Amino acid sequence: MTSATRALWIGTYPHPNGAEGVWRVELDVDPAAGTGAFGGGALAVAASSPSFLALDGDTLYAVGETEAGSVSAFAVAPDGALTPRGGPVATGGSYPCHVAVSGDVLVANYGDGVLTVVPTADDGGVAAAPDAGPRRQRHAGTGPVTDRQEGPHAHFVAPLAHLGAADDGSGAVLVVDLGTDELRRHDPAAPDGSTAQVVATFPPGTGPRHLAALPSGHLVVVGELDPALFLLSPVDGPDGVRTYDVVARHDVTHAAAPAGGGNYPSHVAVTADGTRVLAAVRGADVLAVHAVEPGPDGGVPTLRHLADSPVGGAWPRHFAILGAATGAGSAAEADQGDADAPLHDLVVVANQNDDPLIERPAAAGPDAPTSNLALLRVRRSDGAAQVLDVLALPAPACVVEA
Repeated sequence: MTSATRALWIGTYPHPNGAEGVWRVELDVDPAAGTGAFGGGALAVAASSPSFLALDGDTLYAVGETEAGSVSAFAVAPDGALTPRGGPVATGGSYPCHVAVSGDVLVANYGDGVLTVVPTADDGGVAAAPDAGPRRQRHAGTGPVTDRQEGPHAHFVAPLAHLGAADDGSGAVLVVDLGTDELRRHDPAAPDGSTAQVVATFPPGTGPRHLAALPSGHLVVVGELDPALFLLSPVDGPDGVRTYDVVARHDVTHAAAPAGGGNYPSHVAVTADGTRVLAAVRGADVLAVHAVEPGPDGGVPTLRHLADSPVGGAWPRHFAILGAATGAGSAAEADQGDADAPLHDLVVVANQNDDPLIERPAAAGPDAPTSNLALLRVRRSDGAAQVLDVLALPAPACVVEA
């Protein structure tokens, strides 16, 4: 197989020496060989702190992670150009940090825990009219880590319809609340001012951040304040509402935290075949890989830690799994009838912070960003990752495949 060019949308934070906005990056990859290199990047559109993105058809959505939070929609042209579909719409919450699309645009506001539901127009633009504008659903609560859990902090919103076997067909969405150590369930069609139902409670001080779903219907939630992966088992209640029991905790990494600091996991994702869980860990600055071992009789799976690998930069905030190669498997795999098993995954990591250990090219100047995107090849056999290429970008925070 020959290499093919893929495009990535990159959300960013402000950087003192870089253009703020949404970037488009080209990546040449050969999935079968597990090789690739960045082809360059350019600012696609200027925007204020577009720290998270979501793509739906030919529309790209971006949060504006500021105190007066906003969400914007951009039309994606065939050549990759971005054109605003109207202006930004206020989320009614502060510091929105995550966005997903499932009919409506769903925004998690970190600052005050609000879930914002924004209707879309026929062309994908976001609606701000009083009769069809955003609906805000609030929450309350605290946690024991007083400097991080003084109130609700919605960090991730997941439509159940996006979660495969975990979808109960209700149309509800789940919100991970770092501030209250809870998993919340919302009806996105509920009127403005509605509140959530708590469907899972984590150990105090967990600081749950992001989630992913396993093919078994179990959820994996990564904690930021307690650096661990939590397995959640679904429980269907007599009222028809599904709740979740926290049934297992696994250390996310075996890598030591830096001296005087800690490890703070950021993002978690599951490979397409459901056999590997990947998590980025800030502090140690590694990508942790776990094997998913099915439980007996469809019971609770086990996560087995495989490896921790450097990510080629500092403070990995987000990553995207580009896909696994199939084909010539190992002899052992062939003996087990699994010759087409994936050999590796290609992963792009957004390393948000400047890395003092990275030398700037002379032509870039002394103040050029050393924050970067890194392309990693992650072996399925042992979870070890190799950095294939890096591309300097100002404070990358989110990776979305175009």
